[in-house]
Amino acid sequence: MYELLFWKYLDEIYLNNQEVYEALVEKQEVEGLAELQVEVIVNRINSVFSEWERVDENSWKNSKGKGAFQVVTTPQSIKIDCYGTEGKTMNKLVDIMEEFKCPLYDPQVPERYDEMNE
Repeated sequence: MYELLFWKYLDEIYLNNQEVYEALVEKQEVEGLAELQVEVIVNRINSVFSEWERVDENSWKNSKGKGAFQVVTTPQSIKIDCYGTEGKTMNKLVDIMEEFKCPLYDPQVPERYDEMNE
């Protein structure tokens, strides 16, 4: 499994990304993070991946190739667990989240890909 996590800071706030990640994975609320339009985001993912089989409300699998992913949400975050998913598919997910101004935090590295790191 490869994990992708997305959240958005409120203006003028920047916290320790690893600590934010750990709190969000435990489904804790983090002061300083924006509330996300979770339903809108999941609908956007569903429309971009409309050719994939929607296994359940939060899971998709590629019926024409390899890979599957599951979306786990909190009011402040979107976590996407990727299973055998190709890099270009993960990039597409990152691009969708960029539309909502939610940069990627990659806990495997660990690094957040936003303007504070550039």
